[in-house]
Order: sequence, then structure tokens, then C-alpha cells
Amino acid sequence: GTANNEIPTTTLLLTINGGHRLDAYDPSKSGLASLTAGMLNESTKKYSSEDIQEKLRKLGSSIYVSSDDDGTYMSINTLNKNIDETLQLAEEILLHPAFKQKDFDRIYKQQLESIKAGQEDPSSIADDIYYQLIYGENHIYSIPSYGSEETIANIKLDDVINFYNNYYSPNLSELVIVGAINNQNLIALVEKLSFLHDWENKNVQIPKLPKTSTPEKLKIYFVDKPEAPQSEIRAGYVTDLTYSPTGDYFKSYLMNYTLGGAFNSRINLNLREDKGWTYGARSYFSASDEPGSFSVYSGVLAAATDSAIYEIIQEIEGYREKGITDDELQFMKNSIGQREVLDYETPWQKSSFLRRIIHYDLGNSFIDDQSKLIASITKKELNVLAKKYLDLNQFYMVIVGDGVGNLTRLKKLGYELIELDAEGKQK
Repeated sequence: GTANNEIPTTTLLLTINGGHRLDAYDPSKSGLASLTAGMLNESTKKYSSEDIQEKLRKLGSSIYVSSDDDGTYMSINTLNKNIDETLQLAEEILLHPAFKQKDFDRIYKQQLESIKAGQEDPSSIADDIYYQLIYGENHIYSIPSYGSEETIANIKLDDVINFYNNYYSPNLSELVIVGAINNQNLIALVEKLSFLHDWENKNVQIPKLPKTSTPEKLKIYFVDKPEAPQSEIRAGYVTDLTYSPTGDYFKSYLMNYTLGGAFNSRINLNLREDKGWTYGARSYFSASDEPGSFSVYSGVLAAATDSAIYEIIQEIEGYREKGITDDELQFMKNSIGQREVLDYETPWQKSSFLRRIIHYDLGNSFIDDQSKLIASITKKELNVLAKKYLDLNQFYMVIVGDGVGNLTRLKKLGYELIELDAEGKQK
């Protein structure tokens, strides 16, 4: 926890690690972690969902449960004077969900409609197929965390109850607290959190995930979206990088800042500022306990699709071969060093920051260590990382756009082009 005395509120973030990853125990029911988290925002054994929301409204508090690939999260925000009443509701929500059929039917329908809506959205289609390709069919991350029509159809209320009973466990959990509160009061607060003491430990193990593979050469996968005014582009692969605060993962973030990590990065300046083909084009490294991806993404004017692909490839190849300039290196160091202070301003930002510290067991000095690394890193170090992680032969590239206007021109780029349907199946 940490003290934040700017406003008289306290924010708590409870993380139950696992999330969509736990769906790997039964991939045929992918989306179950998401549905279960959604059900915890509904009725409890003592209160209806309407009762809970009305009580929270009167208290000026909020409690919300969500999930993603790596975890389930209960976020709590309360005025200090109402903290006891708010935590009583939090305990009711976490430990005593009612799991009513009518609530399940509504949440299920909402999730299913969201999936169907995504099947009509070029951006969602591009994301889904991109993850199918980079992770491969036997990896749980190849399926969206909210599931697919096929997997959602296999989920019943009993599955939600079983998922909650089997995988919501304190041995997977971490709690951070940010508020106008001193250490003595913080200890007293933790002692009041009876769910920390009464919550049954199920000794859950998070499943290990399979390794991914990369192609031998760049291929372009195309999904026809007739008359689409713009084309969605995704390109990249799963790296060997897991999260590290001062290792190659963080150094690769510094390396990519010039290529695609900032507004004035090479890719964005080329496609947006110079050519006017897009509102934005970026690239980024992601990682957690598991290796993440290096990804390039943009939505570009339909008529410029092949040209945008060519320019992206040229920027990546040029950066990989020639590396960062002295001016770019100095700008990166100044920009990141000054921007970091804005990342920990709000209680929510502070809680997310603390959650990272506790999850990865980071020392209190890791930000200072990062600052020293930023100041001392050399062109040579960054250029070695660019050589290693920007090999286009390892990339998958997905384009969702108008086939009539783009297929012929894309084939002229000289790469193997494979046509897929909106579900990622080869035509």
C-alpha cells in the first residue's frame, strides 16, 4: 500500500491471477473466465444487483469486477468515511455471489452479442486473426478472452459456478491499497478485511502454456471486407521476452520508442504526418509472466493499403539495418525520462503501479534503476536488439480490407498472400 493524501478516498485493487489463462483447462469453454467475472457484478445471496448499485451510489463508492488474459480484478474506490460499509459490500460480492439464472442469461446474451458485433468490425477481425496466427491453434491466447460463438455456446451456469469454486483462490491473489491513510490505519484496515482471513485457499495452479513458433518468411494474410473505406493492418510475432524491469524487455521498449512507440516515431511520422494515410500507426512490445508479442498496427486509407505495407516494411528494415541516430537516442532519453512522472498521478495509476511491484517482486529502487539504464544505454545496445527482434522473416501480417481494390496490388509486393475468411479459415 501507499499513502495518497490529495483527496479523502481509498482505492483497493484485488488481483486474482489466471484470468483467461485458466480457460486453458478446458479451451472448449473459452470465455468462461470473462463470464464468471461479469457474474460477480450481479446479485449476491443477500442483495440484488440493483440493491448493491443503489447502496454504492449512496456511499459514493464503486466496485467493479473484470478480467483479461492474465487475471481477474476487483477494483474498489471509496470515500474514507464510508470505507467500512463499502468493504462489507466488497466481501458480499467476492465471497457470496448468488449466480442466478436470470443474471447469467443476460450476461451471456451481452457477451454473445459483443462477439457477433466484433465479427462485423474490421479492427476486431484483424485482432482475432492476428492472435490466431501468432499463437497457434493449441494456445489459449489464440482465442479471445471473451470467447467465440462456438466456445460460448458450450457454457452453462453450472460451468460459471464451478469456475468460481475451483479458481477464485487467495493463493493466486494480490491486494494493493492507495489512500489518505497512514500505516497504523492501513494495518487496522487490513485486519478488517475478513475475506482475507475467511477466504478458502484452493491451492490453484495456473496452467503452463505451449511455446509458439514463427514462420520462415513473411506472409500476408488477407480478409476481404467489401467496400471497407480503410484497411486494418496487424503485423508481428511472439518474442521470447517475458516482463523484466531492466532486462531485454525494457531495453526493447526503449529501442522501439523511435520506430513506433511514440507519436513522432518513424512509422507514425511516415504514414500519418508525411502521407496522410492514417490517424495513427504504432508498434509495441508486450510481455507478462509469459512471452508477449512485438506488434505493428494501423488502420489506413483503403486505396493506400499496399503503399502503407511497403512503407512499414521499409521503416522496419531500415531501422534494423542502420539503427537509431544520435538525435533519436537523445530524444528518447529525454522524452521517456520526463514522461514517466505522469504515469503515477491518480489513485488508479498508483494501484496499477503497486500491483506490478508486488506481482513481479520488484525492489523499491526499480524505477531509479530504469532511469539509470535510460541515461546510460548506448546506440550499440539498442541496435543489437533491433537486429534480434525486428527480423521480418518471423512476422505474420494480417490485412482486413476491400478485396476488389487491394488484392491485385498487394500481390505485386512479392510476398505470399493467403486469403482467409472472417473466422481465419483459408479460402
